[in-house]
Amino acid sequence: MRDKLGVSERRACRVLGQHRTTQRHVPRGREDEERLVENMIELARQYGRYGYRRIAALLRDAGWQVNDKRVERLWRREGLKVPYTNNPRRAVCGSMMDRASDYVRNM
Repeated sequence: MRDKLGVSERRACRVLGQHRTTQRHVPRGREDEERLVENMIELARQYGRYGYRRIAALLRDAGWQVNDKRVERLWRREGLKVPYTNNPRRAVCGSMMDRASDYVRNM
């Protein structure tokens, strides 16, 4: 943008509302990220109902040094989601308390 308009970095960043250091920062990925994503997808396929936290724990058990935030970032980037349950008893909040009170009343 600077080159097209012929303005200084300082002025362009002020107009855009960005810090000047963001223009110089070059993001770099890790060399093992592709293997990690492959392992993460394989575990997600194997354990369909596990979310990113349980998958992160399984990856740590397998020897990876990852934290939940990194796994969550990759999880969202890959578009992975935990499928919803079709169990109507789990879908209704408080149903367990309702059934417990019915059980006590019927005794």
